Amino acid sequence: MAQQIMKLLVTASTTTNVVPTSEKFFYVTAAQTDAGSTLTITVDNFFDDSGATPTALPALNTDNSYFNVYINGVLQQQDLSTYTPGGTGVGQLVVSVPVGSDPILQNTPVVLEVVNYAPTSSTTITT
Repeated sequence: MAQQIMKLLVTASTTTNVVPTSEKFFYVTAAQTDAGSTLTITVDNFFDDSGATPTALPALNTDNSYFNVYINGVLQQQDLSTYTPGGTGVGQLVVSVPVGSDPILQNTPVVLEVVNYAPTSSTTITT
């Protein structure tokens, strides 16, 4: 009999669930932030969807998360903001206002949205 490659015949199906969690944090500016300056918002200055002050800003899951910053309802460029998760004294959002741009006016709403994914997969092998 001639030589031949022996292999298994297996059928499998995989189900993947993405499972996103979105958290939103709100702030209304207390003063104008001029061009060339930064606006720093600490965790204790935000309020959440229920109006309560959060105790911490959530960590970002490695390779499975992102954050968005909206100023006056407009999505901002990612490189203008620095996000630091954590509780009081640590957690904050820093927004750099570029030189030559318009200032962020007093009483302007700022929204921070943090999205984390917890993907799961399961594989069923049948013959």
